[in-house]
Amino acid sequence: MGTECTYCGSDIERHDPVYVNEGENDRTNQTGQFCNYACLDRHIEDESLTSGDACEWTPES
Repeated sequence: MGTECTYCGSDIERHDPVYVNEGENDRTNQTGQFCNYACLDRHIEDESLTSGDACEWTPES
């Protein structure tokens, strides 16, 4: 993975980057890198990454 933001393509090293990993906190598990939380938020919204993924919770659980 280069130094481009997954969402906007800007150089993440010029910002306060946010990295997303799947599983263990290891660079080999990195699935995305973003300039900041705003780009991460927009990426989540644009890709509908939370649609249908919420768990149902009840106090009895």
